[in-house]
Amino acid sequence: MNTITFYAAADAYGYLSNFFAAPIEIDGCTWPTTEHYYQAQKFADPARQAAIRAASTPDIAKQIAWVDDRGLRSDWQAVRDAVMLTALRAKFTQHPVLRAQLLETDDALLVEHTHRDNYWGDGGDGSGMNRLGELLMQVRAELRAR
Repeated sequence: MNTITFYAAADAYGYLSNFFAAPIEIDGCTWPTTEHYYQAQKFADPARQAAIRAASTPDIAKQIAWVDDRGLRSDWQAVRDAVMLTALRAKFTQHPVLRAQLLETDDALLVEHTHRDNYWGDGGDGSGMNRLGELLMQVRAELRAR
């Protein structure tokens, strides 16, 4: 099986990254990246969500969410995959070029290759869960079935 690794938005296959600049609209709000949306959904406070949405970069959006986790949703661990799936579905249905690029990955194994994350990524050595890659492959399968 072919494997495609990705991480930085500027790299080959960078469009798979949550930091890739592809605005998405969900529930009447436009989010600059899927990372902005994901980080904002950690909190129920509309003001906190708005601050994250207004962040000038996905890195800053993430920093705003991480700097103070007071107000973190009590169900966050249970819903975080569903939140990410919502963001990815929006990204790859609202941007036809990205949709086509994702479908062009065929049946390749998609892996977020990073030592920084053992949950969303591969942990840098393959020991991580690669949940982002798994959800991307799920979205790819859903798009293919349409």
